[in-house]
Amino acid sequence: MNIPEGMWIKCGSCKSNIYANDLEETKQVCPSCGYHMPLSAWDRIELITDNEIFIELDENIQSLNPIDFPDYERKTKTSTLKTGLKEAVITGIAKINTEDVVLAVMDSRYMMGSMGSAVGEKITRAVEKSIELRYPLVIFCASGGARMQESIFSLMQMAKTSAALGRHKEEGLLYITVLTHPTTGGVTASFAMLGDIILAEPKALIGFAGPRVIEQTIRQRLPEGFQSAEFLKEKGFVDKIVERKDLKTVLSKLIFFHKERKEA
Repeated sequence: MNIPEGMWIKCGSCKSNIYANDLEETKQVCPSCGYHMPLSAWDRIELITDNEIFIELDENIQSLNPIDFPDYERKTKTSTLKTGLKEAVITGIAKINTEDVVLAVMDSRYMMGSMGSAVGEKITRAVEKSIELRYPLVIFCASGGARMQESIFSLMQMAKTSAALGRHKEEGLLYITVLTHPTTGGVTASFAMLGDIILAEPKALIGFAGPRVIEQTIRQRLPEGFQSAEFLKEKGFVDKIVERKDLKTVLSKLIFFHKERKEA
């Protein structure tokens, strides 16, 4: 018997085969082990925002090829055709359970969510829009790190986004990051870990360099699971691990409590 392609999906953690319709109902969470599979940016936006309350910002910003890296334009065009996205992050103004926010959501399907000039610019503009509107800022991180095809231009985005968030902090505004699987490299080393409140999805991979690179640098054995959300929470780098089904409620409560404190 021929089984239609895409009917069954293998869990990336427990390796069990899951009926695709079941995954749609659980929002891409494995019903067997609770593993949170990557979620597209638009699916994430639909999951956490109020119905039809999302105004996209800067949707036409795209990276160029600042160092004439071979084949780069073909790769970005291929990513756009596969995902329908123009870049690895979507930004906009939204409501989460009636609470106003500026939202940025990364998508690992677009060149592994890597941060190039366009991603850095869109994140920075989202920070500035948050300052302008006096709205809280929420960023969902999902990234393999800096985009190597843009070399130093990509690395500059770490400083650029961090400087914008420094101005955001001076304004006394709330910034929440949600670390999803995976959050690594230059994104971790910049805006991902600068949140006033840092949330993470269960079992998310969070780190800067790979384990082998770290072991070779510090010449020490690393503990099991040291780059997991659970390990980072234990060590105080993550404030709370939140299951996907609870994220909308948790985010809206945090924003509401912060608003109440500011108005008191």
